[in-house]
Amino acid sequence: MKVSIITTTYNSAETVASTIESVLSQTYSNIEYWIIDGNSSDGTLEIIKNYEDRFNGRLHYLSEKDNGIYDAMNKGISRSSGDVVGILNSDDYFTSNDIIENVAKAFSDMKLDAVYGDIHFINGNHPDKIVRYYSSAMFKPFWLRFGFMPAHPSFYVKRSVYEKYGKYSLDYKIASDYDMMVRLFHKFKIKAKYIKRDFVTMRTGGVSTKNIKNRILITREDVKACRRYGLYTNMAFISIKYLYKIFEFKRF
Repeated sequence: MKVSIITTTYNSAETVASTIESVLSQTYSNIEYWIIDGNSSDGTLEIIKNYEDRFNGRLHYLSEKDNGIYDAMNKGISRSSGDVVGILNSDDYFTSNDIIENVAKAFSDMKLDAVYGDIHFINGNHPDKIVRYYSSAMFKPFWLRFGFMPAHPSFYVKRSVYEKYGKYSLDYKIASDYDMMVRLFHKFKIKAKYIKRDFVTMRTGGVSTKNIKNRILITREDVKACRRYGLYTNMAFISIKYLYKIFEFKRF
């Protein structure tokens, strides 16, 4: 089984090497790696090119102007050829070197459409300390109406699912990944499995939680996604997720 991993980059020179290294260190060998770059000007492309030989033909990249991160993800999905596809952001990295091995093992159940697990966040200055742990263990499609979804960086799905139900919608600035989850779990009722593993280490400071303005925007977009697929919710329901996040933070 071939697993395609897609990383989107734009001026990611400070972090992309650790992302690439974590893919390179995976124990599972049948990996196809696509990096979709948005015309970076900070040396990102040069870093990517330096890794070509080490991947022995498994690394592919494209650098051109795009219409945002979801457009770049769609380009990667369209160009990749793996049986299973996952997204790894350019400022994140795999928490351990056997993540894809475990993903592939789970997909030995031919009835599965997708798998997902946990992730954790770190402060960029202290990579050994967990700031927040996001567990997907409690997720059920019912919770979508309250803004809960599986941790997107841990989400691996069969290519056939994208072919049947579509790629990321460009109608959203921040919440297209949430739209994808509502579409797949609520509308099309895909079969997925939770893997109790910490898939990805993420650096804090993502765009969706950058400031209060973005929090309001993502809440509105989450409501829009639910209503698009006939799942009742409202701003108050979606806001519940922010209360829950308090319990995900750890103090050191």
